[in-house]
Amino acid sequence: MRVTKKLLLGSVVATAALVLAACAPQAAAPGGDASETPSGPAEITVGIVTSETGPLAGYGKQYLDAFKAGMDYATDGTNEVDGTAITVEYKDDAGDPDKAVTAVKELIGAGVNIIGGSASSGVALAVAEQAAQNKVLFVSGPAAADAITGINEYTFRSGRQSAQDVATAGTFLDDIEGKTITVFAQNSAFGQGNEAAVKAILGAQGATVNSVLVAEDVTEFTPFAQQVLAGSPDLVFVAWAGATSGAMWQAMSQQGVLDEIPVVTGLGDAATFGAYGEASEKISFLNHYFPGANDNDVNEAMIELIEDAGGTPDLFSPDGFNAAIMIVQAIKEGKGDVDAMIAALEGFEFEGPKGAMTVRAGDHALIQEMYQAKLVADGATFVAELVDTAAADAVAPAEAK
Repeated sequence: MRVTKKLLLGSVVATAALVLAACAPQAAAPGGDASETPSGPAEITVGIVTSETGPLAGYGKQYLDAFKAGMDYATDGTNEVDGTAITVEYKDDAGDPDKAVTAVKELIGAGVNIIGGSASSGVALAVAEQAAQNKVLFVSGPAAADAITGINEYTFRSGRQSAQDVATAGTFLDDIEGKTITVFAQNSAFGQGNEAAVKAILGAQGATVNSVLVAEDVTEFTPFAQQVLAGSPDLVFVAWAGATSGAMWQAMSQQGVLDEIPVVTGLGDAATFGAYGEASEKISFLNHYFPGANDNDVNEAMIELIEDAGGTPDLFSPDGFNAAIMIVQAIKEGKGDVDAMIAALEGFEFEGPKGAMTVRAGDHALIQEMYQAKLVADGATFVAELVDTAAADAVAPAEAK
């Protein structure tokens, strides 16, 4: 595996007075056993805490299958690096922040100082707090909340964040300046969060952003689709989740919104491809990843390794694969010392399933390309096809302060 470490001149790692929890280990070799090889500890244990059950179990499986494939890839099938054996202990958080914190405390108490995982943003934020309190390395996974980026010096991310999704939506317009964007969403924390993100990111680029927010208990969407159409926006950004999605998309299609105005939403995992009904081939999709999004060698290797193990590559596979590459890099360069592992990851550049990846030194965002995609009929199902690629720097989030 070919990786490089980018040295960023003038970067400063902010330090804070953090309290070491009573359960933190007092081990001779941090993250491993007390024996040493000439190049570092003989063994290091990594704790992976993510959703094996619960509402995000499907995302957790994608991450875990790819993490295991990534460990195979990054260590050339040996599960060791420079003589240090890497053992992985897996814990199920069931999507519950309290369960995740309990699991992380147990791992830290047992001497583990490298944690990965988190499909849920709520879980990731709770684990990040534990990482800072106990001074352990945390590499978050599919959790997309922007607040994870830059939350503390111990927390990194192996996937994309919401700001990159929103910035990708903007690439469907040739020029954002002076355009009108309507956010069509549920009047919930999820919908309001997307509304705020579009205003903050695309509004800052000169767009006028307005919203049509719909109460979560609404089941008839025709009046709201008509309201969107009447506003004549240049782009509609849809943020929707849950059982009413099918009825909402049907109303948008029947009222002609999809024929008159470009409509953009996020393309989820393959299990959701059939959820859009007659609207499927009229929607423009921003996308984090699907197996056919690119043809680089690392992507091909990941797909082969996952499929050989009986899994299926999907939306969050790169997040698990990247996490393994990042953790192996941290162990290789840092030898289990947390400060040294942080330094090893800041500015780290590597080839992942999505191509060139950069861990931004200042706030640990993962800078990566994103995709425009469409769904096309394939018999009784739909498959994703690539429309265009959004360059990593074009959709990079603003640096967290």
